[in-house]
Amino acid sequence: MTEHGDHAPVRTAVVGTPGDRRVTLFAAACARYGLPAPAVVPWTRVLRGEEIRLEPGTLVRIESPGQDAEADALLRGPGRPTRAGGGAAWHAALTAGLERIRRAVTRTPGAVLLADVDEIAVMFDKRRCHARLAAAGVPVPPALPGPVGGYAELRERMDRAGWRRVFVKPAHGSSASGVVALQVAGPRIKAVTSAELTRGEPAGAVPYGDDRAGDDRAGGERDAAELHNSLRVRSYTDEAEVAAIVDLLAADGLHVERWFPKAGLGGRVIDLRVVTVDGTPTHAVVRAARTPMTNLHLGGVRGDLGAVRARLGPRGWERLLDVCARAAACFPGSLCAGVDVMVGADWRGVAVAEVNAFGDLLPGLTGLPGGAAEGLDTYAAQVRAVLARHAPAHTPSGAPAGRPPTGHPSVSHPSTGRPSESSPPAGHAAFSHVAVTR
Repeated sequence: MTEHGDHAPVRTAVVGTPGDRRVTLFAAACARYGLPAPAVVPWTRVLRGEEIRLEPGTLVRIESPGQDAEADALLRGPGRPTRAGGGAAWHAALTAGLERIRRAVTRTPGAVLLADVDEIAVMFDKRRCHARLAAAGVPVPPALPGPVGGYAELRERMDRAGWRRVFVKPAHGSSASGVVALQVAGPRIKAVTSAELTRGEPAGAVPYGDDRAGDDRAGGERDAAELHNSLRVRSYTDEAEVAAIVDLLAADGLHVERWFPKAGLGGRVIDLRVVTVDGTPTHAVVRAARTPMTNLHLGGVRGDLGAVRARLGPRGWERLLDVCARAAACFPGSLCAGVDVMVGADWRGVAVAEVNAFGDLLPGLTGLPGGAAEGLDTYAAQVRAVLARHAPAHTPSGAPAGRPPTGHPSVSHPSTGRPSESSPPAGHAAFSHVAVTR
């Protein structure tokens, strides 16, 4: 290991998927600060319950399992990786794995866990995350309390609340998997989602409304309906199909929020992913789309952050960053958080849609000008923060320092950082519930 004068070496390890971009980008950030490559503890080993070995004094980072098919099967159980569902099993397996990591760090002399595993579990439970944010006074869309058992109950409770537009979200999921933007107006209904409703086994599945499958079985029995992720956002206007989608999702638990009308720019609706490091907003990306889902892997595009900042004005931009900092403050044990924040259609209101434990995969994006991470990507900003907190003597004198974390980034300069496109979580190949965009 690299030595810095008379100081002990800095050892790092990352729980992740070997070869995954998240792991390699973190390793590159370590190298940028003169640290040796981190040891990699595969998620598959953790999920199989195998022994986790760490060197004494190791700083341990937890990463997303990424798009590893074996890890996905260990998390959700056997089945096609494209299937939308299995979130409850996924969350239970994840939290069990997180507890194994915590125990391994606890029993290793001098080892430090760089994340709060309980906070990760909350961030991947939309109902608990929403409740935590609301209790802290962070603006969030109103949500239906308690469990929602299925489509019939959803419509009944929407009627009682006087809501005609809602977002129906699986309680445990990411990358917009299974998310439904639902609108009703009298007898008319429209559900927008990237989930494809099919009948039959995936190898021969056809769209749910297609009569080519399932009608010729003995006794007229139709194949069971299934939901699978796709990269195409589609609309359903048949109430029977919408009911089938919601009922399939309800088996794993639902979180239902009132639709928050978002601001538009250039003919597209927008929201932002704001990354915080040590509680300070450091990086931001605008996501713009012509559908309610702004996720980049679903056809969304990166918008002009400078134009959004100009439209908000200095006070509006500062207010947005303050909301993101308040959301991050709800998770004080988390070094990094990805806050999905929405700007109201009137360009005044702001609401947090999600807080992501692994929301920092924004390759090539550097920190906001004048901010705490100017010139640093999200991983370098985190490595610098870790060294400042746990091993300040090890920061090489020639290493990129960025600006000290003195609060929110300056509002006087538009950001010009343009990240490269992140790989979409699958839905067409191997899908992981833990991915960068929701």
